[in-house]
Amino acid sequence: MLISNLAQHLSGRSTCSTSINYKTEGIVTRMEPNYAQRVAKAQQLMKEQQIDYAIIGVGTDMFYMTGYEKRPSERLTCLVVSKTKDSFMITSFFEAARLTQVKTFYSILTWKETEDPMNLLRKVIDPSERTRIAVDERGWAIFLLRMQKALPRAEWTSANTVIGPLRMIKDEYEIERLREGGRRADRLYEQILQLKFSGKTERQLGEEIFELAKEMKMNPARPAGIASGPNGMSPHHNSSDRVIRAGDGVWMEIGCGGNVNGYVIDKTRSVQVNPATDRFKQIYRIVEAAHQAAFRYVRPSVTCESVDAVARKVISDAGFGEYFTHRLGHGLGLDTHEEPYMVEGNTLQLKEGMVFSDEPGIYLPNEFGIRIEDIITVTKSGAERFFHSTHELQTVA
Repeated sequence: MLISNLAQHLSGRSTCSTSINYKTEGIVTRMEPNYAQRVAKAQQLMKEQQIDYAIIGVGTDMFYMTGYEKRPSERLTCLVVSKTKDSFMITSFFEAARLTQVKTFYSILTWKETEDPMNLLRKVIDPSERTRIAVDERGWAIFLLRMQKALPRAEWTSANTVIGPLRMIKDEYEIERLREGGRRADRLYEQILQLKFSGKTERQLGEEIFELAKEMKMNPARPAGIASGPNGMSPHHNSSDRVIRAGDGVWMEIGCGGNVNGYVIDKTRSVQVNPATDRFKQIYRIVEAAHQAAFRYVRPSVTCESVDAVARKVISDAGFGEYFTHRLGHGLGLDTHEEPYMVEGNTLQLKEGMVFSDEPGIYLPNEFGIRIEDIITVTKSGAERFFHSTHELQTVA
């Protein structure tokens, strides 16, 4: 069944609000993404790469391209973008009403429970032709296998070469959401520094921060990640029942998986429970120097790997290179981890509008770990931080 303007058919009006359950309190909401323009940019890249169609499944790529969000399931929903023709959304008939909640610029094809959605795909893409089709990398394999069977003459490739370059360069709408996430995280950190740490388990402290994140309207998805004392040696430690003690170093992932209109909040800070020690202060100063060196170095045209190298050199020169065990940073936007990645071997040059984390760390076995993480964006001549909390070492009770 083809529905050319489902929103008008089902509701008698069109709307630009999305179905995603994200809050926008405290920010300017008059801006909205131009989804049709994003698709047009994708079509231009498809022409350059000789890709005939791009098939985008449920997930953040679909949300980026259309503003439509739903949970993935065994029922096929996908956006089909042609390099020269109109776009189509294929979805089940009973879920199609959800599309009244977004502004549609594409036609909608629906299938019923007893029908094979691949028949609709074959209506859009001629199975007798040799076509080059890009699919998003995070889609379910079962759908790709069925598509390959339905379109046996097609050549298949990754849609990341089309969607990736678009998502890496954040527009004004995206930058403002990330700024607002930073403002909320800064207010949260101020509240965290007033908490009592000692005597609580890591899980208890993480839950307490989670409740504060809700008050800050950060839409948290999980408790804060807490690593205290020797647990801090693991950069991806899961909060445990270890009781935090006096003198412990503590690193905290305080973003709690939160977001502003889907744009992720990711922030790590490290503190020490009184009394402060010279050893912790020494290592903290090294990590902070590495963090600042990378930030000052960022500008258009430098490579991702060189940003990592600048921070890594500071830590290595101080004699702790073997304890900086992960890349300097990762891209961030609708996903917590996305391109570009600040890591050795990545020769991609930075461009204005790219967003990524600057998070060097030192993780000492049987002692503690220290990580300082800000999210930054590349500007015309340097970089801008989204977080403005102090970088000075803070001690807590």
